[in-house]
Amino acid sequence: MFKIKKGDTVLVLSGKDKGKKGKVLKVFSKEKRAIVERINMVKKAMRPRSTEQRGGIVSIEAPLYISKLMLICSSCGHPTRVGFKFLEDKTKVRICKKCNAII
Repeated sequence: MFKIKKGDTVLVLSGKDKGKKGKVLKVFSKEKRAIVERINMVKKAMRPRSTEQRGGIVSIEAPLYISKLMLICSSCGHPTRVGFKFLEDKTKVRICKKCNAII
């Protein structure tokens, strides 16, 4: 189980986009990478797929290592480390290390 999931709001800790916040769009578990909305934008040359679609240079999001991201807690609003806890019904949940709230 990863500490960062799709839909989480994260803070970038290092790189060219250091300090920016964004929403996680996709997580690649085998590569330990994640794509964050409007973070780590790269230019890519695209071919036209059909007669209606134009080709050219397009900006897309590139994956980042999960270790460069820190989760922003939804209840306290601060970047925080993530812990795990088992509830009484034996379900595993993520908790905020600052405010102990369930994420």
